[in-house]
Amino acid sequence: MRTDYASNTGMFLVDTVIGLYTLIVMLRFLFQLTGADYYNPISQAVVKLSNPPLVRLRRIVPSLPGIDTAAVVLLLILEMCRITGINLLAGQYPAIVGLVLLSVGELLKLAIYIFIFSIFIRTILSWFSGTGYTPLLRLIHTFTEPMLKTFRRLLPGTGGLDLSPIAVFIVLMVVLKIVVQPLLDFGRVML
Repeated sequence: MRTDYASNTGMFLVDTVIGLYTLIVMLRFLFQLTGADYYNPISQAVVKLSNPPLVRLRRIVPSLPGIDTAAVVLLLILEMCRITGINLLAGQYPAIVGLVLLSVGELLKLAIYIFIFSIFIRTILSWFSGTGYTPLLRLIHTFTEPMLKTFRRLLPGTGGLDLSPIAVFIVLMVVLKIVVQPLLDFGRVML
């Protein structure tokens, strides 16, 4: 019985600690990808927290134009470590193919949920005129605006009612269901 408590605690710690750091690195990658405000205090905190391993990785991982490949590699490493740690604590030995597929699926799911959450917060706060313009709101605005602007161009004008958040939610949920979920299911089978 004692090992069940210890392994459950270990799984929780591995999932939480590596998961939080994965979130930070994912935020940095998405902020760079969308051109979010780099000088925002929240962006600066994300950069400072994620910089130590990325500086080392950039020495050996070549970068592509517009994509921080070192961050992508770090995200894959972190997610593979998280999944491996949880499986080892559960007494299972993951297969590499399933591990890679599951890691990619989990990272895609995390990125999509970050966008959904950010757009949801932005939409809710837009209903209140007295919310002010804090660093968090500025960051959410600069982070979500490229995606929303793309959908605003595609949708017909509705006279002041912005339907782009609804369209983005629908598209992201469809991507979750037809791309990410099959990838996760296939990764679990191969694991």
